[in-house]
Amino acid sequence: MDITVMTFNLRVNVKQDGDNAWPNRIHEAAEAIQKAGAAIVCTQEGTHAMLQDLQAQLSDYDWLGDGRQGGNEDEHCAIFYHRGLLKPVESGNFGLSEYPEQLGYLSWNTGCPRICTWVRLRQQDGQEWYVFNTHLDHISEEARTNGIQLIVERIRTMDGRDGIPAMLMGDFNCGPSSDVIEILTQAGLCDAYGADEHVGCTWHDFNGGDTGEPIDYIFVTPEIHVNSINVDRNMYNGRYPSDHYPVVASVRFNEKLHTAGNR
Repeated sequence: MDITVMTFNLRVNVKQDGDNAWPNRIHEAAEAIQKAGAAIVCTQEGTHAMLQDLQAQLSDYDWLGDGRQGGNEDEHCAIFYHRGLLKPVESGNFGLSEYPEQLGYLSWNTGCPRICTWVRLRQQDGQEWYVFNTHLDHISEEARTNGIQLIVERIRTMDGRDGIPAMLMGDFNCGPSSDVIEILTQAGLCDAYGADEHVGCTWHDFNGGDTGEPIDYIFVTPEIHVNSINVDRNMYNGRYPSDHYPVVASVRFNEKLHTAGNR
C-alpha cells in the first residue's frame, strides 16, 4: 500500500509579512495539503491558533503535538493525520536539549527551545510505524548536531523496543552536505531525495524560484521504500502558501513487519 506524506513549514504568523501573513494564507496552505492527498503532514512553526485555523479547513484530519514550551505554548511541530486512514496508537514529545523530558529548556547555544513530536500510527491493514517531526535550530550548529543525535537515539530505542519502521520529517535548517545529514545517513536512515543533486531550495522567502539547497527533508528507515518525492513549488490562488515549499513523498513499506495482530 502506497501512502503520501508531507513536511511543511507553515511560517509563523508575523504581522510584518503583510500580504503574506498567515491570515491571508490559511486557505492556500490547506489547499496544498489537499492537493497532495497526504495521509500525514508534519508541520513546523504553527502556533496552536494557526493549527486550529488549518484544521478547520481540513475536515478529514486531526493533529497532535505540544508547543515547544509545553502545552499550547509557542510553536509546535504538529503531526496531522487522515483519520479515515490512520489511527494513533501512542504519541509524545521531547525537547532537543540536555533535559529532553523538560520542554522549553535551552541547550547547546540554541536560539530558542526546540522540540521533536512523535506518533505511532496504525493503518487499516494493521501496519504500524513511527513518525517523528522536528525543527532544528536556525542559529547553532551545535544545537542541530546534538539535536539530531538525540532524535536518532530515540528512533533506535523505539526500533529496538518495537521493531517497526520509522519516518523523520522536518525543517533541519541545513543543506545536504551538513553534519546533520551525515549523522542520519551513518545511522542507516535513507534520504528521500536519494542521489538527486538538483533538488533546489525549499525555503524561498515568498519569492519563489528553485536556486539553492533544500533545508526541509524526509528520511525513512530501510523498511520503507520511497516511490517518489516532489517539492511543491506551485502558487495557490496567486500566492505561495508559505515561505517554505511543501515537500511531498509517496512511500511504500517493503514488507509487513509489524501489525496489530502480531505484536
